[in-house]
Amino acid sequence: SQQRTIINTADVNEDNVLASGGDNGSIWFWDWKSGHNFQQTQTIVQPGSLDSEAGIYAMGFDVTGKRLVTCEADKTIKMWKEDENATPETHPVNFRPPKDMRRF
Repeated sequence: SQQRTIINTADVNEDNVLASGGDNGSIWFWDWKSGHNFQQTQTIVQPGSLDSEAGIYAMGFDVTGKRLVTCEADKTIKMWKEDENATPETHPVNFRPPKDMRRF
């Protein structure tokens, strides 16, 4: 899968989760080691802002690596946290790496 937008920012936490933020307000979460995209979300613009102001300009994980802070085009700073109730049963990861995947 591809995040079909201009990527403005990315950050990796100690659990090898890479988050990338795009011009269209999309945030994708990746497994750093395998390159698998396991979650996608879309930011919501501040009321009164244009839809075109959904872009994510900067992001970073906090010290714990559990919360993500984003700076967005609608002049907001948002904090995202992981779903503490998520389990492999409620959020399954259906990933089959390609057979020709090389390890470096």
